[in-house]
Order: sequence, then C-alpha cells, then structure tokens
Amino acid sequence: MQRVTVKTAARPSSYKVIIGAGALSLLGEVAQGALTVHARRIALISNRKVFKLYGAQSAEALRTAGFDVAHWLMNDGERFKNLRTLKRALAFLMSARLERSDAVVALGGGVAGDLAGFAAAVYLRGIAFVQVPTTLLAQVDASVGGKVAVNADAGKNLIGAFHHPRAVVIDTDTIRTLPLRELTAGWCESVKQGAVGSKELFDMTYNFLRREAEDEKHARVESLERLIAAQVAFKASIVAGDEREDVTRTDSRSRRILNFGHTTAHALEAATRYRRFRHGEAVGYGMLVAGEISKRLGLLDRSGLELLSDAVARCGRLPRADDLSEDMILGAISLDKKSVGGHLKWVLLERIGRARVVDGREIDKKLLRASLRAAFERASKNK
Repeated sequence: MQRVTVKTAARPSSYKVIIGAGALSLLGEVAQGALTVHARRIALISNRKVFKLYGAQSAEALRTAGFDVAHWLMNDGERFKNLRTLKRALAFLMSARLERSDAVVALGGGVAGDLAGFAAAVYLRGIAFVQVPTTLLAQVDASVGGKVAVNADAGKNLIGAFHHPRAVVIDTDTIRTLPLRELTAGWCESVKQGAVGSKELFDMTYNFLRREAEDEKHARVESLERLIAAQVAFKASIVAGDEREDVTRTDSRSRRILNFGHTTAHALEAATRYRRFRHGEAVGYGMLVAGEISKRLGLLDRSGLELLSDAVARCGRLPRADDLSEDMILGAISLDKKSVGGHLKWVLLERIGRARVVDGREIDKKLLRASLRAAFERASKNK
C-alpha cells in the first residue's frame, strides 16, 4: 500500500490517504483510526451503480470494525449535485440519527464525494467524513483537498465549503470496473496536474499512458499505484501551501493553478447542462484552449503545446464540442466563479510543468475565439 499524508491548518491537522489494490478491505480499520472513540454510526452515501459493486464490501468492513451502518443512494450524474439532492441527503442523516461524533462515508466518484462531503460539512455544523473514491478522477484530485460543494443554476460548485475528510481510502481495483469515458476523464485530470505541477509528474503520467497503449497489463501492474500516489502527493503539497485558495496569490504554487483547463471546462459543462461531458473530458478541452492561449500570448512554445495536445489525445476520445455556439461558451466563461475584483483569472502555461496566472483583460475576445476554434479542431483530428 502507498500512503500519503495531507497536512491542513484545520482540525485534525493532517489525514492519511491509503492507496493500493484491495484497500477497500481496510476501510473499517482506517475509519477506526481516523474517527474518535465515540463514533458509533456511519452514514454511507453512494449511488446505485457503485453500491452494487462495492456497497456490501464497504458496509461489511465498517460493521466488522464495530460501526452501525445505514446507506442512502443518490442519483448518478453532475446534474444531480444540487440543493434538492443535498436536502434529501440531510434528511437521511437525520433519519439515521447521526450525532456529532458520528461520520459520513462517501463511496463513489467526485459527485458523490462532493455531495456527501458538503452534507457532512453542514449537518450539525460539521461532522466527520471519509472519502472512498472509486473513479480515477476522484482518486487523483476530487477526494483530496477539502473542497466540497453543490451546483447552482448560475454555475458549478457555487455553494460549498472547505471540509477535509478524516481519511481517504483509494482501492485501485475499482479502476478495473470503470467505463472507458470515466478513465478518459480521470487521465485528463492527471495530465492537468502534471502540466502545472512538474515536468517529472507530467512525464510519469505521459509515459504511463504511452506504455498502457503498448502493454496495458504491464503498465497497470507495475506503476499505477505509484502514479496515483504521486498525483495525490502533488495535490497534497499544493493544499498544504494554500489550503483555502488565497485570492491574492498568483504564484506558480498557489492552489489556483489546479484550475488549469477549468475555465473553459466549467463553461462547456454549464452550456450543455451537465449532460454531454464528464468533468474530466471538459477539462481535456479546457487544457487545449488554455494551451492555445498560452502559445498565442508567447508564453508556451509550439513543442510544449504539441506535447500537451498529444498527452490529452492519449487520454481517450472526447465528446464533440465544435457544434456548440461560441457565444454561448463565451457567455458561460464570463460567469466563472474564479473571478477576482470582477476580472477573470486564467491559468496558463509558461512551459510543461510550470503554470502562470494571467488576468483575463490580457486575453481579448478575438484571441479567445481563435483559441477555442483551434482547440476544437485539434480534438477533432485526434478522434
């Protein structure tokens, strides 16, 4: 098993991420170690698809550790991560009679983790929760860092909180049951973290994808756990240095750099009402757009853009986007929640492995439109 520690300024001051094949069998043991001795009840929140695969095993591990377990299943999909579903989740926590010393376990992808984590954050002014991410995207990114939220009509993740899990249990065996699109989404998020994190992390991710195409079994057996651990360690280092995403910071190690690709991604998701793209797929397009902007502003050279584009292509096929209205996408971009002082902040690249935060006023609409068209054309050629 790989282990990564995430340090926080909140209580507790750190938590463990356990990574490895079969880690789900350790869930009860991990929960015992992470929760207080007064914890008796566990509310398990998942969706039907994931619970059918891993619900019984998770509940049994928790019961063996001495917890009373109740479960509730939400609808699957980003469009269900909203206040209506949150209200139902809170009603479940009340009916399960959870007390301040008890906990929530989020079993599933980023949607389940966000929803369950936010419910835990607001129920009784905050109770403990444990993340058990079952998608690649949630394992490398969403389950670590303490951001929990639901979507609003005006945009994605506009209603949320910072509420760290007490522990994260990543069973890499769950990746075997993921549909191809979920893998694509997760790999796009992994490429994103490498692109802004370090050339070493980018190369590690890129080489894994390259080897996987040539010899899938070898790539998975030899290096998947180490790669996920490296991705988590990078995210943990950023969180430790800028836990609450200080809006005054624009340096290359601020938490804001994790939004690389997300400005366009959130716009694509909102413009299609969260029905066309997995989040990571939209991030794939967002990286291509940000890469094009970086090149046109003279920050990123052509070889860097080509390498980024090739890495995104190796993640898998992206849904079509070139049929969407540019005006609709630009309108959605203008509503991005990351604006500061009324101005949008873009995360761009100086080179692979180093990001730069750029004021949106430096990117006029003509340049943005051209970058959108060029990115969509790149993606269509990779299909």
